[in-house]
Order: sequence, then C-alpha cells, then structure tokens
Amino acid sequence: MFRTLRNLLRLFRIVRILGRHDALFLLRVVNLGSLVPVLRLVFWPRRASKRQRPGERIAAALQDLGPAFIKFGQTWSTRPDLIGPEIAADLAKLRDRLQPFPTPLAIATIEKELGKPLIDVFAEFGDPVAAASIAQVHYAITTDGREVAVKVLRPGIEQRFQRDIDLFFWLAGIAERNVPGMQRLKPVAVVQKFADGTIIEMDLTLEAAAADEVAENFTGDSTYQVPAVDWERTSQRVLTLQRVAGISIGDTAAIAAAGIDPREVVRNLLWGFLHQVFRDGFFHGDMHPGNLFVDADGNILAVDFGIMGRLDLQTRRYLADLMLAFLTRDYRRVAEVHFEAGYVPANKSLDAFAQACRAIGEPVLGRPAHEVSIARLLGQLLRTTETFAMETQPQLLLLQKTMVVAEGVARSLDANVVFWELAQPVIEEWMWDTMGPAARLREAVTRGADLARRLPDVVTTAEKVLVEASEKGVRLHDDSLRILVADNSRRDRQIQVLLAAVIGLLLAVLFL
Repeated sequence: MFRTLRNLLRLFRIVRILGRHDALFLLRVVNLGSLVPVLRLVFWPRRASKRQRPGERIAAALQDLGPAFIKFGQTWSTRPDLIGPEIAADLAKLRDRLQPFPTPLAIATIEKELGKPLIDVFAEFGDPVAAASIAQVHYAITTDGREVAVKVLRPGIEQRFQRDIDLFFWLAGIAERNVPGMQRLKPVAVVQKFADGTIIEMDLTLEAAAADEVAENFTGDSTYQVPAVDWERTSQRVLTLQRVAGISIGDTAAIAAAGIDPREVVRNLLWGFLHQVFRDGFFHGDMHPGNLFVDADGNILAVDFGIMGRLDLQTRRYLADLMLAFLTRDYRRVAEVHFEAGYVPANKSLDAFAQACRAIGEPVLGRPAHEVSIARLLGQLLRTTETFAMETQPQLLLLQKTMVVAEGVARSLDANVVFWELAQPVIEEWMWDTMGPAARLREAVTRGADLARRLPDVVTTAEKVLVEASEKGVRLHDDSLRILVADNSRRDRQIQVLLAAVIGLLLAVLFL
C-alpha cells in the first residue's frame, strides 16, 4: 500500500513537471493525448516555457525529472531522422552540459574514496568540464605530471536512481498483469535489464575494468582507441583515465574544418562497433556523441564505459546469420533463424513469417538511406512481432538501442550512410572465422581433447559400475531383458562404431 501511494505521488509530480515546462504534449506518445487539455487547466505552464522551443521544454522537464529520464533524452538526441533536427539539437544538451555539482563536493568524494588529501594525488585539479546525469568530469594533472580526466559520481545519485527504478518496476508490473499482450513484451524483464545496468554504472571500478577489456580487445588497432586507466587513482566513486584530445563526433563543422573525411569516421565508428558485437561479444552500450571523439586521422576515441553489453557465441551466430539472410534477401532463411532460435512459437507458420520478413526488408534494402523511413520499419517490425506472438528478448534490448544510436551518430556525419553495406564484410569475415571449415576443425579438435581429458574419469566410473554389478548383481525387468536380447546384435554394432569414433578422436588429438 505504501509503495503504491509513493509511486502515485511520483506520477503526479511527473505530470506536474511536464505541465510546468509546457511539455504535456509528450503524453500523446503513450496514447494519453486526450488528457492534455484537462491537465493544462490544472498544471499551468511557466511563462518562460511558453517562449521556448518544444525541444527546450522537453530537455528542461527531463532534467527536473531526474537521471533515469535524462538517459531517455540522451538516446533520442541521436535520432534527428525520427524527432527532427531541432528537437534533437535541444536534447543534445542533456549529454554533458547539465548543471554540475560544486567542486568542493567532488574533492571531498575523492579524498574519502582514495584515503588521501587531494594534494597527495593531483598536482592540479580543475573545475568540472562536463556534467552528465550520473557523474561529472574534471581535468587534472597527477603528482607525476600526467594529464588525466577524473570522473566523480554525483552525491546521492544511487538513491535518486533507485526511486525511479522502483517506479518503473511498479508500472511494468501493472502493465504485465493487466494489459492484454503485454506479457509478450516482458516489461518487468526489460526494467530489470535497465536496473542491472545502472548498478554497474554506480561502481566506477567496473567501468574501469570494462575500459581495460575493450582496450585489450583493440590492441594493435588504432582506428578505435580507449584511454588508459589509472588504477591507483580509481575507486567505486572515482575514476581516473588518460586524458584524450579530439573533436566531438557530434561537431560535424569542426570535423570538416579539420579536413577529416566524415566517411572515414563513419567507417571506423561502425566497424569498431561491429567488431565489438561479433568478434568480442562485448560492446559499448552508450555511444552518444558526448562519449565519442575523433583524432586528426579520423580514428575513434571512446570514453565512458559504464553501460556495456555482452553476447554469448550462440546469440552472435544467430544475429550474424539473421543479418546476412536479410542482406541477401533470403527471407525464408530469416524466418528459419527465428524459429531455430525459439523466438517465434513453433505453432506459427514459417511461410507466413517469411512473407512478413519480406515486407520489412524490401522497403529498406538497396535504397538510398535518405529514402528509408526508420519509423515505418520499426512500426512494421512491432506489428509483425505482435502478429506472430514473438516474445521480447531482454538480452538483445541494449544491442537494439545501441544500433539505433550508432546509426543516428553515423547519419549526422553522412546522411547517406547505409548501415547494412558497412556491416556485411565484417559479419561475413567473422562468420568465416567462427563457422568456416577451419573453425569447425578447431572446435572438433578442442572437443576431442576435452574427451581425452575426461576419458580416465569415464573409465574409472565404468569400472566402479561393473565391480558393483558383479558383486551385487543387476536386476532387470522381464520386458527389458527381452528387448536387450532382441537388440543384442544391433547394439554390438553400435558399440563397435562408438569405439572406432573414440579411437579416431584420440588419434586426431595426438597427431593433428
């Protein structure tokens, strides 16, 4: 009862903030547009808000609503093709231009976390240069003379996020229990994914470990670079990284003025992302322009690894198979991949689903990017998933969101970029490396070696069973005995084949 009352009061406050900033029109997105005229009579907007652009009103309202809502605004700021360039530009201010908290509070956090006075850690420490929803960044110089960027969590941020996450869980639970068809979309599981991600974001040592892992994955590849972690000056609420010098990937004018080819930047960005997804199974999940910079050679300099995604090998193979089937317009294979993965119930029609996939793919593939309606594509996909009772896959939600953001960033640099064309060679190469003949031979040898390692244990177990059987005897049901006698000759042949296979695998392990 108390939780329900608390969340109802939170909803009331959300509507009041939207009204104060003259942003009640957002309720139309969730099919509550009919309430807007009535609510405007109750929640009068401020006079200053009436003079602002719609995007400015939305951005101001999201700032007042808190960090969880700011993240939604950051995501949409990368999609001018969906919300318009003016609103996208206004929402872009939510990336790293929020109100910072005072520098003395940041210094107090650093001294408490590192257990030392600031002067023993940094020779110089400046005011914040960027402030986002969870943390802010200061430039500093270490006592040994290195230029670094220091990220410090906002005071009390954990409690603010927890309040909003509890609201999201409450709303998701109500929707899942009472709205027809909502169980298929798994809203509670989706919120759980979001909650799991925020827990990681609140521990900057985990972000440091993620940055370290990505840097290791791109060793020797200068097209995608990650700043080095200063572990001595890093803790749960403080992260110190090598300072990077570059142009924000969102500053297209500066990139052009520097003589950098935007198409090269797009290629490096998308190839870096695709290698993370397919080759590494570990990808940057927050690729908005505030976290991406470009050096003089068009290489990507990535920061902020608080939101990361992982995909196991089986999921990556499914995705690669699916994307290549779409690229080659093999819609029956697209359907088969969905059925094989269990994403579409087995009682649905394979042919009908292949037809639906054709309706999604044909309007997109092979056409110039500026002629493609992403909103229409997403709408078709949503209707298709509902028609065929496809369940939401929570493990793919971050990837889907990141692909949308990455595509939006790429299009801000090159409006005609075709994501699929850049993706195809990367996916084909990865599939050959992981699913080609050489890969399958390596997999067979690995399994053979594993079998050889386990064979002594298998023999020991079999020996124990035989000893116990000889000492105590084995009682069989009369029907089982008749079946064993009838199938004796066939089982002898199967045992011979099995022994031959085991011997062959052992020889392969020993001599290949």
